[in-house]
Amino acid sequence: MRQDKKQTEKFLKGLTTLTGLPYKKIQQYAKENNPFNILEYPQIMEPNEKQLEKIGLLNEFISSYNLLKIHESQEKIKFNSPTVSGQYFLAILGGMKDKERFMVAFLDNGNNVIETKTMSEGSVGQAVVYPREILKYAIACDCSAIILAHNHPGGSTNFSPEDKALTQRIVDIFHPLGIKVLDHIIVGGTSYSSMAENGELPHQCKSKANYEVSALAETVVEENQDSFQFTYSF
Repeated sequence: MRQDKKQTEKFLKGLTTLTGLPYKKIQQYAKENNPFNILEYPQIMEPNEKQLEKIGLLNEFISSYNLLKIHESQEKIKFNSPTVSGQYFLAILGGMKDKERFMVAFLDNGNNVIETKTMSEGSVGQAVVYPREILKYAIACDCSAIILAHNHPGGSTNFSPEDKALTQRIVDIFHPLGIKVLDHIIVGGTSYSSMAENGELPHQCKSKANYEVSALAETVVEENQDSFQFTYSF
């Protein structure tokens, strides 16, 4: 961590105050490691139950702060590219390792956010998605497009077969209604992937609408992806 020694010391003391972890233990770890790892991988400090709970609350606070900073910088959040969408959901889902959360951003005809809603949340490997509920909220807010997003607690940003199948099912439901599915963002650790940017987003119906509940899954094998500029089509 390349920072002024005094500021680093303040950070470590603050971490002790907010989490209850022993200062000497944090200081010793920080001599050879990045102290931010303590927040992302709290088990390395062998915390007790109360300390682990405080670390979780601190992570939620940081995520909320990052999201509020995005709101502050823009009067309206406009999802006009995978970069904007990815950074938005990374601020919410980044570093989440103890649970899976599936979210949907409902957009107007200018790709401005009407509402972002958590549609499902569960422990690792236990989160399920209810397509009928997504449709219910889409109709309620009269949206023109949606963007799907969820995290992989294991850190992978690859799209699992289940991720792709779920995305196709959502397209099957929304395409006939004239509501676009612009992207599906996968967040893993401090990174994200865009199904649209990777050329894996379906655009046409493949079968009749299927409203059955779907379970989320994670692919752990990493693949190299070439980066390029991409914007959503209106």
